[in-house]
Amino acid sequence: QVQLVESGGGSVQAGGSLRLSCVYFGDAYNGYCMGWFRQAPGKEREEIASMSSAVASATYADSVKDRFTMSRDIAKNTAYLQMSSLKPEDTAMYYCAAGPRCGLAWLRYWGQGTQVTVSS
Repeated sequence: QVQLVESGGGSVQAGGSLRLSCVYFGDAYNGYCMGWFRQAPGKEREEIASMSSAVASATYADSVKDRFTMSRDIAKNTAYLQMSSLKPEDTAMYYCAAGPRCGLAWLRYWGQGTQVTVSS
């Protein structure tokens, strides 16, 4: 059984920063891909970052590139999303996901989400 628990969301003014954490409970963390998604009211879910276990660098959506940084701490079974230069359009529920490979079809496990609200 795998469980993902996100934390670190909150309210911040535009230009501010937040760091989200996603703790993975279960086996095979270091063999899994981890991803970050977000969904704003009335909008589709958007994949914003992902990082496989085999590659040290993350891939990012254009909407967050150069502002968000994803990292993983294998020893702590935790993935992070450092968000900087936040904009009101970053307001959404943020979710982490895990699976044997990167890509939505492979991400089997999802956290409960953490809300990020950016005010102008």
